[in-house]
Amino acid sequence: MTPGFTGLTVAQICEAIDTLNPCMDDFVYVYDLVNDFYYISKLAVERFCLPSNQFHNVIENHAKFVYPADLPMLQQDLEELTAGKKQFHDLLYRWISVDNDPIWINCRGFVVRHENTPLYMLGCINEIGARQKADNVSGLLGVTSLKNSFLAEHADLPNGYLLRLGLDDFKEINEKLGCDYGDLILKRTAECITACLLPNQKLFRAVADEYLIVNFSKRTTEDAIEQYKHIRQTIDSFVKENNYEVIYTISGGILKSEQFSACSFSDAMKFSEFSLNEAKRHGKNCCYIFCREDYDKFLRRRRLSQLLRRAVTHNFEGFEAYLQPLINTDSNTIYGAESLLRFCTEEFGMVAPAEFIPLLEETGLIIPVGKWMLNEALKICQNIQRVIPDFKISINVSYVQVVKSNILTDILNAVEYYHIPPSTVIIELTESGLLVLDNRITKLWARLKEKGIYLALDDFGTGYSNFHYLNDLKPDIIKIDRTFTIKAVTNDYEFKLLSLMSNMAHSLNLQICVEGVENTNELSRMKEVLPDYYQGYYFGKPCPFPEFQDKFIK
Repeated sequence: MTPGFTGLTVAQICEAIDTLNPCMDDFVYVYDLVNDFYYISKLAVERFCLPSNQFHNVIENHAKFVYPADLPMLQQDLEELTAGKKQFHDLLYRWISVDNDPIWINCRGFVVRHENTPLYMLGCINEIGARQKADNVSGLLGVTSLKNSFLAEHADLPNGYLLRLGLDDFKEINEKLGCDYGDLILKRTAECITACLLPNQKLFRAVADEYLIVNFSKRTTEDAIEQYKHIRQTIDSFVKENNYEVIYTISGGILKSEQFSACSFSDAMKFSEFSLNEAKRHGKNCCYIFCREDYDKFLRRRRLSQLLRRAVTHNFEGFEAYLQPLINTDSNTIYGAESLLRFCTEEFGMVAPAEFIPLLEETGLIIPVGKWMLNEALKICQNIQRVIPDFKISINVSYVQVVKSNILTDILNAVEYYHIPPSTVIIELTESGLLVLDNRITKLWARLKEKGIYLALDDFGTGYSNFHYLNDLKPDIIKIDRTFTIKAVTNDYEFKLLSLMSNMAHSLNLQICVEGVENTNELSRMKEVLPDYYQGYYFGKPCPFPEFQDKFIK
């Protein structure tokens, strides 16, 4: 090995790196420029995709673990160093981790020269995006320290819990009063929680505005609930002492020892984060005890969201348009059908609409899927109208589509493209989606009516302030929800209410469709209400178009 002016050989430096390896979180390295040789702390191999902790052909091998977009920058910097244009290497760039993730590092090094000839570069690499072991704002240890404590103590505990705490709507504090004041609140909250700690408990700063109490003593879930209540009271007292300058609450997620004693640290953190999020979802300023069944449902929803997104990007594979007949009460003949969206996967089989449609709305996927469904329904209608010219097709529209897409243009373009008479198209909007009635809905409704398209208010009787919609939206058809139908069959009061509703609708020149008719008893009772149309399993269940065609068209 070539000695430098320090008198040290590269081999001696490598021995020193091995000695320092277990004592440091960072990674010390030496780059022998004469022999094109690289040596780094052995711990680096456990973190990054290095071929080994020592190798030749340095630039070529760096290409295997340096993030591709950053490699030209590194090569240029090394060329300037070897050419003597600069003496010190200080670069922020990314290495690829063993999990194949790009990790930001700060790589520094000093080139040792002898008579102006570069011999080797000695330096240190640290992760600039690594989680800190401690947090100076709250004065608490951080996630890395939490992990070490967890792994050291959790395996053999007979009883205990993790209590994850999070400030509710902390973002508003930063927005209204500034980040410095927000930091003060984080510090004072940590002090409030610390004052409520029990013997042998430890408090850590988890992430952002979240804290985690680790209890490895023989305490129960009831103890955790009482501790959470104590913390909440302490924070309430702090808010009062602070003259209500800022008002905030805290939520908690509880994980029992038997739920994490056999799992990894990563799983324990996921479970505790889920528990805290559930507490916030249930109204905030409360605590939630981890339930595996709820967590499995959460995972199913997340997986189903992934499958829905994949289906959309793969030409709507798995989606299908089903049809359910609409029956004219005067002639007892079919006059149209409601188009209903269905979704089937290899993993879950047929998924209930009540499960996947809310996910489509939450993710915004209802916009592309709704447009696809619109075209499928009108294509089917075009086919049926070759046999039954006045056949009507009813299509459901989501409130999300109205608010976040140009649904009017989509409807009018599709009607024109498939040459469907506008008077044979019925657009349905679920009443439960009308809790916020704004100009976008009323304008859409008005424009569709101008074009001669029929409008139906679905699930009537299940929402709030039902009757004002009749004036504001002026629908052509009111569809009575099955829950109302069942009540009217078995309860005289509900039956009279439904009869009055039908009379009122007819006096306003509106049509009534009774949904959910499933047997002769219900049909007989509903005839007395004098509806215009029926819909329900008694006449036919929703089915794919070929089956519908065989049963009702041919």
